[in-house]
Amino acid sequence: MALIYVVEDDDHIRSELSELLARNGYQVEAATSFVDVAAQVLTAGPDLVLLDLNLPTTDGHLVCREVRAQSSVPIIVVTSRTGEIDEVMSMSLGADDFISKPYNSHVLLARIEALLRRTSGGMSGTRLEHGGVSLDLSRSCAAANGHEVELTKNECRILAILIRNAGAIVPRETIMCELWNSDAFIDDNTLTVNVNRLRQTLSRIGVDDYLVTHRGQGYSV
Repeated sequence: MALIYVVEDDDHIRSELSELLARNGYQVEAATSFVDVAAQVLTAGPDLVLLDLNLPTTDGHLVCREVRAQSSVPIIVVTSRTGEIDEVMSMSLGADDFISKPYNSHVLLARIEALLRRTSGGMSGTRLEHGGVSLDLSRSCAAANGHEVELTKNECRILAILIRNAGAIVPRETIMCELWNSDAFIDDNTLTVNVNRLRQTLSRIGVDDYLVTHRGQGYSV
């Protein structure tokens, strides 16, 4: 189940959009504060971002640039701005698509599906196993004890890095570079939040104490 992160300050539109996505099989998280929006997106580790340009404390173009500088997550700008300059600027700053409001829900869903299909092609049919945990990269699922759970993109990447380096301590900087293409300008707490989320997800299939924290160094399995 793909995770879509919605950055929209209008309560009605945000609720309507979240319900539409949930009805169509997506996991949805949404920004409720518009301070450090890029950091919120990176922490959530979504599979795709829907980004409004008119935000109360920042501009969507700035958010797009900050996210793109640290992540390759697909970004669709969904905005009431209809000028060509806004579309050109959005695409030049790293957005993958641009949709004007009011949008047709069927068109929006089709664009989301097409973009996810294009960007998820890199994890073809690979399965990793260690310590009783099986990770299916093609489906972003972990399995253990006869149970299976879906992972977010960041959860899947973290687990894959650790399993591939099983028995060794993987430095925090290495994981951050893998997740966000850089360890610069990233709040160190962002990785901690993602690792803790992965722990909680694995606990749902009866896997506890699987991820080991090495204080000041990194993580291992």
